[in-house]
Amino acid sequence: MINHKRIAVVLPAYNAARTLRATVQELPDIVDDRILVDDHSTDDTVEVARKLGLHVAVHDRNRGYGGNQKTCYALALSRGADIVVMIHPDYQYSPLLVSAMASMAAYGVYDLVLGSRILGGDALSGGMPLYKYASNRVLTLFQNLILGAKLSEYHTGFRAYTRELLEALPLESNSEDFVFDNQLIAQSIVLGARIGEVSCPTRYFPQASSISFRRSVTYGLGVVRTTLQARLAKWGLLRAAVFPSSRWPMRPPVFLPWAETEE
Repeated sequence: MINHKRIAVVLPAYNAARTLRATVQELPDIVDDRILVDDHSTDDTVEVARKLGLHVAVHDRNRGYGGNQKTCYALALSRGADIVVMIHPDYQYSPLLVSAMASMAAYGVYDLVLGSRILGGDALSGGMPLYKYASNRVLTLFQNLILGAKLSEYHTGFRAYTRELLEALPLESNSEDFVFDNQLIAQSIVLGARIGEVSCPTRYFPQASSISFRRSVTYGLGVVRTTLQARLAKWGLLRAAVFPSSRWPMRPPVFLPWAETEE
């Protein structure tokens, strides 16, 4: 716990058996609940997770990255989390920073804390492919200009949320694909949530997860669409399903079913 707040870490997993142990072993002792949601992996992710003592939920079909996170957050909130930290189980991000990020949310400094690969200036030296770095910078500049924000990046897979923010976000309306992450940030900006960032080193290596170039293009187009929808929502000109209101808070969460859970 931090400041009497219960801390949960959620790991949205798909074929993460080779890197899961390294990720979990670096999680700090302040974490009260460690949850893995397996998105119908074809390797032994579930077996490794159970051996590590994680609370495991298993999808009976592949729902996609966004669908996985919907179950992650629903499960964490149903188990009493006050702060929910999402980290990819592929060991690209440093779990050692969970304490810092969770503290910033637990003490009420921010509603959403992002682990930024860009802020420290070491993304390329950490192995980020040049085309990914370039697209990250271009999309981030575009989003900052359109949304009036000053974030160093919108595309990190390491975030800490307060319970109140997660309960206010219309997660059910979001995509079940990779743009889900970007929709959460855009929604938080439209709501007026306080967003902070922590410099986070990143590691790219063969076992780390990465989406294909084609899916990267699809994601980029989704980011542009989400950003324009958010801008129109801020102006009150359009109410897309993912931006039903600009008032805080919005509505309580809808808890999603999961196929199987086991301690």
